[in-house]
Amino acid sequence: MRFNIADFVAVFVLCCLILGTCSGALAQSRIKDIAGIEGVRDNDLVGYGLVVGLKGTGDSGSAMFTVQSVANMLMRFGVTVSPDQFRVRNVAAVMVTAKLPAFARVGDRLDVAVSSIGDARSVEGGTLLMTPLYGPDENLYAAAQGHISLGGSSADRRAKVHPTVARIPGGATVEQTLGASGLGLPEDRLVLTLREPDFATADRVAKAICERFGEESAKADDAGAVSIRIPYKYSGNVVGFVAQIEEIPVDVDTPAKVVFNERTGTVVIGGNVRVLPAVVSHGNLRVQVMEGSPDSVAHASGETVVPVSARDTVDDLVAALNSIGATPHDIIAILQALKVCGALLAEIEVL
Repeated sequence: MRFNIADFVAVFVLCCLILGTCSGALAQSRIKDIAGIEGVRDNDLVGYGLVVGLKGTGDSGSAMFTVQSVANMLMRFGVTVSPDQFRVRNVAAVMVTAKLPAFARVGDRLDVAVSSIGDARSVEGGTLLMTPLYGPDENLYAAAQGHISLGGSSADRRAKVHPTVARIPGGATVEQTLGASGLGLPEDRLVLTLREPDFATADRVAKAICERFGEESAKADDAGAVSIRIPYKYSGNVVGFVAQIEEIPVDVDTPAKVVFNERTGTVVIGGNVRVLPAVVSHGNLRVQVMEGSPDSVAHASGETVVPVSARDTVDDLVAALNSIGATPHDIIAILQALKVCGALLAEIEVL
């Protein structure tokens, strides 16, 4: 049986519509899944280091910073040598990056990424020497060291497009926490930040928290932030208070949106997207969106007419187009035309 992308799009959207209609619970999300605590975030770390033990694939002599770095390192071990007197084809200068979680503790392990900054051909098989990792405030928070891993099989590694970028799982050790305030949570007030700002969702979050902990315990400041007053009885147990808030279910409102990728023909349609009465002619297809109930698909003068009711959503339009064999690119072109003439009530995003 032949299966094309348009078939998949129509079936996928139809299933989502049926599930969303039959089960109201699917429209709800926990607060922890849609929002976070202001100030609680990952922090970027960066450092400069050397990868040694390469098999002639390191930096050339023209990368003077690598030669100078090796000379400085040897000097720390009591070996004095002039940078002009040696070559370092088995050494590569690299930048090491990592993310420090908000609640990381001293001794925790972090994954690190290692990227060459010289003209090395590959860092495969090398070992990263002890590299201090600094935060934006120029304080040292972690130290990285370990064996470089490109991952994959030998054949995959030979075919790698970027053999000068690698990872060290658990290659860094946290040496300092972000602050001395324990979990870093305030004792009297919190601010929830929505990952997808929306006025309706922010208002629902605030109302749901007020229903659980009393009136005036939460207020939506704007589309992306909700202020929460910590009750007195939770002043010594902020973690427990946050845990209860995160489990509160909320109906999430999302804007009507159509997303498509012209390169792959992928079309994703939100359930709230609707169309107004309009007529679109595309090649031998003519899409007619009518006020009343549509008639069956008609064929006239070599043209296929696709009637759709304005009461239907865009997934009904896609299903109708798919039923007559329209390609994903036909569907994309028709949706774009409907949007331009103002008949598609949705935002269009092109990937």
